[in-house]
Amino acid sequence: MPANDFFVSAPGKAILHGEHAVVHGKVALAVSLNLRTYLRLETTTTGKVCINLPNIDTFLCWNLTELKQLLPYSCAAKGEEVKRLDPELVQRLREFVGVTNGNLDTCNMATLSFLYLYLSLFGSGELPSLTLSVWSELPTGAGLGSSAAYSVCLAAALLSARGAIPTPLKEWDHTGRWCQEDLELINSWAFQGEMIIHGNPSGVDNAVGTWGGMLRFLAGKIIPLSRVPLLRILLTNTKVPRSTKVLVARVKDKINKFPSIMTPVLDSVDAISCTCEKVLSEMTSEPITGEHYNILEELIDINQHHLNVMGVGHPALDTLCRVTLTRGLHSKLTGAGGGGCGITLLRPETDSVVVQSTVQDLRDCGFDCWETSIGGPGVQQHAPLSVKEEVLEILNRY
Repeated sequence: MPANDFFVSAPGKAILHGEHAVVHGKVALAVSLNLRTYLRLETTTTGKVCINLPNIDTFLCWNLTELKQLLPYSCAAKGEEVKRLDPELVQRLREFVGVTNGNLDTCNMATLSFLYLYLSLFGSGELPSLTLSVWSELPTGAGLGSSAAYSVCLAAALLSARGAIPTPLKEWDHTGRWCQEDLELINSWAFQGEMIIHGNPSGVDNAVGTWGGMLRFLAGKIIPLSRVPLLRILLTNTKVPRSTKVLVARVKDKINKFPSIMTPVLDSVDAISCTCEKVLSEMTSEPITGEHYNILEELIDINQHHLNVMGVGHPALDTLCRVTLTRGLHSKLTGAGGGGCGITLLRPETDSVVVQSTVQDLRDCGFDCWETSIGGPGVQQHAPLSVKEEVLEILNRY
């Protein structure tokens, strides 16, 4: 066991531009969100495997002997090699967890994902005794990639524990980041975890959690963009529940009903994504000016109007846009819409008094709101002292 006790984290994600249009073959830009999920892995000698998920009040332990009985013969030579999802192992785990009717709550999904990755990676040898504790700054079910950040952390931690990838802080990179080949392996296993949770994920969320920064997504192809500026934002959760499936169907129906109207809208959203990508690229290669931010703000406004035309707006999102605009700030929904979350761009010179008063105004509307940033690093290992004190306290509690 090369890794004994270490910390890893991965970011959440937001869609900057291209929601819904991406379903119809247009470009979407996904960015890392500097709200992170943190994981501590500790190898033990207890003969048990334990996972602590205080965010969802889940604390579970299993004896190694009972986990060994779950291993089908097909796992015997799997090791760290990524193969197709093993339906035999998935079925055994569903029966083991007590979920056979297809209805999975957050606790069951997190448990199944962990057990699947753990048994798949270690099933060819001795199962190690270990404890994982996970704490996330991301709200669940808000379309911010919380499950993917969890899956990325699991993959990085378990691959490191198995010795399939190095522990960067100890071996070669004091930034705690892995090389491209290791990131690809982490991402592949994280995608398996996402398949357990979501069934048929796009792969965007786990890719953002792995590489960070910004990704260009088009027709199923994901391209990480190497350089993007770090942008200040407000993230607002309206707390209005919505169904992504229903909203996607609504957009499709509108396109079928009014193709001559909606096709230009989709083309315009595609152009917004491409223009935004160009501006962000310029901001990494030349001095950043107010004009760059003027363009980014205009693109946000235009895209939000397009999303309303598509039928995925909501009065709560209108309130968000109206409240922030009174402070000279520009907002749009991020994700499926119909409620959910929105982002508000902050300029570097935006005064903290303006930010604090805007956050308070939005909270007075019944929303959750935080100042954060987009475009930060993907999965990385941490020295304990580099983990936020409040997070470290929670992870060390278990």
